[in-house]
Amino acid sequence: MPQLTDLNVAKTLPLPAPAFLLSELAPTPEQEEFVNRSRKEIRDIIFGEDERFLLIVGPCSIHDTKACREYAEKLAKLSREVSDKILIVMRVYFEKPRTTVGWKGLIMDPDLDGSDNIPKGLTKAREFLREILSLGLPTATELLDPITPQYIADLVCWSAIGARTSESQTHRQMASGLSMPLGFKNATSGSLTAATNAIKAAMRPQTFLGVSDQGLASAVTTKGNPDCHLILRGGDNGPNHDQASIKQSCELLEAAKLHPTLMVDASHANCGKDHTRMPGVFEEILAQRLAGDKSITGAMLESHLGAGNQSFPQPLDELAYGVSITDECIDWETTERLIKDAAAKL
Repeated sequence: MPQLTDLNVAKTLPLPAPAFLLSELAPTPEQEEFVNRSRKEIRDIIFGEDERFLLIVGPCSIHDTKACREYAEKLAKLSREVSDKILIVMRVYFEKPRTTVGWKGLIMDPDLDGSDNIPKGLTKAREFLREILSLGLPTATELLDPITPQYIADLVCWSAIGARTSESQTHRQMASGLSMPLGFKNATSGSLTAATNAIKAAMRPQTFLGVSDQGLASAVTTKGNPDCHLILRGGDNGPNHDQASIKQSCELLEAAKLHPTLMVDASHANCGKDHTRMPGVFEEILAQRLAGDKSITGAMLESHLGAGNQSFPQPLDELAYGVSITDECIDWETTERLIKDAAAKL
């Protein structure tokens, strides 16, 4: 008899049940309380009940937990200094979308060698998230694979659906069941339609195929996530952080009967993926907020210990410490200056 299935599957490795990993690496009561409080503070800022500015900042991706821990310690100290004006949330991104192929992030390939030890990656992700929460920093991540949230979502304070997946029905359904505030990015083309449609879909109850906490294929029915918002990240036709683009975005949200609140990404297409332009973009975003535009409730920055990025793959012992292996980042000194200046102006 001819084989009809798995013709192109090399192997299948069962994963531990989410419930098992969550019990093995459970949050402390203090971490649980902190996540709950941070989610509420983020939600209140996004919907105008808290006057502070929300800043999602940190490495493009987590590839070296030692360097990122050092970064987090610096960020936690700075966060305490500006907490009356700015709520800082650290980017803790473990999954990276690839245009063709490439390193898919710490969860998929924690050893950075193509071995794709996903069980190890999920464990490292939970361990690192707990470390960041223990420093008093809320956590942010982009959720790419629809199974991943079952393993890490309890330790995440804010999440994003990226430009490539905002149009995905799978990700809209997943978002409808998540427990944290969540931003949808505009499409890579720059179009806002997919993101606004995604927000509307994620706010509604959905039923879809998923995985239970016991690791069983399940029909999941959600209540809908009321805490979704728009993120402007620029597109193929250029940036969209200018005043006209902000106004147009708010009009589109209002026309869709959505709250006119948005976050603006100072990286990606808004800075042309050039980290040297990112500080200027951030300052332009902040200037609009200072001029009275309360629809801009937050911003995003890609930042690491060192500036720029480095090519990968290459031998791990030749990688520069604290420098991104994915998108370009601004360095720590620039990050600290931008945040302190923003707090003083706010």
